[in-house]
Amino acid sequence: MVHLYQLNGYNIALDVFSGSVHAVDAVAYDAIGLYPEHTPAEIKAQLLEKYRDRPDVTAEELDEMLADIATLKAEGKLFTEDVYADRAFDFKNRHTELKALCLHVAHTCNLNCAYCFAAQGKYHGERALMSFETGKRALDFLVENSGTRKNLEVDFFGGEPLMNFDVVKRLVEYARSIEQEKNKHFRFTLTTNGVLLDDEVTEFANRECHNVVLSLDGRKSVHDRLRKTVNGQGSYNAIVPKFQEFVKKRGDKSYYVRGTFTKNNIDFTEDIFHMADLGFTELSMEPVVCAPDEPYALTEKDLPALFEQYEILAKEMLKRKKEGRPFTFYHYMLDLESGPCIYKRISGCGSGTEYLAVTPWGELYPCHQFVGDPKYSMGNIYDGIQNTALQQEFKLCNAYARPDCKDCWAKLYCSGGCAANAYHATGSVKGIYKYGCELFKKRIECAVMMQVAELLETQEK
Repeated sequence: MVHLYQLNGYNIALDVFSGSVHAVDAVAYDAIGLYPEHTPAEIKAQLLEKYRDRPDVTAEELDEMLADIATLKAEGKLFTEDVYADRAFDFKNRHTELKALCLHVAHTCNLNCAYCFAAQGKYHGERALMSFETGKRALDFLVENSGTRKNLEVDFFGGEPLMNFDVVKRLVEYARSIEQEKNKHFRFTLTTNGVLLDDEVTEFANRECHNVVLSLDGRKSVHDRLRKTVNGQGSYNAIVPKFQEFVKKRGDKSYYVRGTFTKNNIDFTEDIFHMADLGFTELSMEPVVCAPDEPYALTEKDLPALFEQYEILAKEMLKRKKEGRPFTFYHYMLDLESGPCIYKRISGCGSGTEYLAVTPWGELYPCHQFVGDPKYSMGNIYDGIQNTALQQEFKLCNAYARPDCKDCWAKLYCSGGCAANAYHATGSVKGIYKYGCELFKKRIECAVMMQVAELLETQEK
């Protein structure tokens, strides 16, 4: 399977199953498009007719070009066969030891964001804070079920996890105390809205957290419209100076400023550029996922404008990099030379198997987006996984388990997409969230184009 597209003046041929990317001229672009369904003689005849006004397009040149295409095919760099389909479901024997937990240390929040999937941190249930004893047991559960994995990941999540900061500190201290004995290494992530960010939190996070996610939607008017305090006030002025100071002290350690765009800011690139101009260089901006009748919901009619926005973003990032003021956009991070292993490409995030969410009471869910849905309760940290049928469903949920992914060129980049989004859109974790698929494919096209542009520019120097 080859995906052909044109973007920013480049003609790009992406060979799906080898991952090879070819930047070609218009004639080769047309030839590759014709190649699967036509003989070389037919292709040559069509191209000679189409380019009859171009003296450089000769029969001899076309013969040479077609020979090059045949060579690339023979070398497994173009029109590569799918060698993964027959292996995709042999997952019962694959390693699914636990490697990560999302600890919901606070089912409460000090903001009242309109689009919050967690119902203002309560997850449609009771407000609660995780006790140290529950968190400690969760860490022990992770160690006990991690097999020979050495590196383990723990996300402190909410609600707002800093509303339970003392327990977070104690849990990190406990984890560090058992690392040597258990032959494990913990990597912690903290996600925060910034309201409670202060010097103590900053010092702690910069010492202990592998990554920190800071929630900001962009321009003040955009951010304050939906991310309000419980008193109905916008939170932009309260958090932006704190985020700037935090990032300044963060140094070269990982962080992301993560936003959500909605119907209210279709021009979301302006929010990304605003955050970059504030000094934030590691950025992420996600489309809102919500009920279609919400006033801020994105619709099919918005897709062309959103596609244009992603192209604007890619071009501006190339421009700013040349100017010496680059920034990273999470969805454009793509390693074309090595990238994720095929196991990761097929199996995805590992929700329900390698990754689990833990509620303040110790209940287990496939990931944070399923928390509170009784159909997706998997067990608890005391008795372990009890809903083994559900775990098996997630174990076999991959890019090849979804019929709608069968002929999609992007399936080895998205691994079949988010199971939670699929479930909320279709009622099945094996469905697809079509809106998200369209945006994802556009992002991949832009990410590939950017690498093509940078490589060609380097070659020209």
